[in-house]
Amino acid sequence: MPQIELFTSKDRHSLNLYQTILEVIDTRSFSNLWFWIVLAALWSSVSHWVLGVPYDMVLRARRFGEQTQIDLEDMVRINVNRTLYITQVSGMLILALTSFVLTVLFILALYYDVEFAQAVLFLAFPLSVIGLLNVSTAQQIFEESATGDLLHKRLSRHRLYTQIIGIISIFVTSIWGMYQNLYVGPFGG
Repeated sequence: MPQIELFTSKDRHSLNLYQTILEVIDTRSFSNLWFWIVLAALWSSVSHWVLGVPYDMVLRARRFGEQTQIDLEDMVRINVNRTLYITQVSGMLILALTSFVLTVLFILALYYDVEFAQAVLFLAFPLSVIGLLNVSTAQQIFEESATGDLLHKRLSRHRLYTQIIGIISIFVTSIWGMYQNLYVGPFGG
């Protein structure tokens, strides 16, 4: 009896291409290289930009003073005023929306065990803490009218706290990701 071939060689090639694309764009977040690249790029960027100001600008102002210090103070003043204005105008709405999104992610991640929600939660929750830290530091700089060395101190402390939160976040995410990859596996147990 003759065999009927369901797929032609062209179909097999496109099927292999489709499988390859699906392997590259894996929905299992913690076993996906792209998730870890996003995590590293995110924390690198967040720790470099302090209240919307690149940290190398703070270092240059501390080292050279004069015009670089004036530029730093102007940029910080603009970003502090912008942050505080957004907080005053729509702070409660942002807080409510952020709380809602984090709650939904938390329920999906822990109760329903959705790995994508777990991954997004490991990115979003620490960023919300950084957002609160930004508002707090902006308020402190505004109240003190910080300039010169006091401004450098506030921005350096803010960066240190951001890096500590980032280190803890990366560590916890790595531990959870290893647990997911080693013990839970691709089929959920």
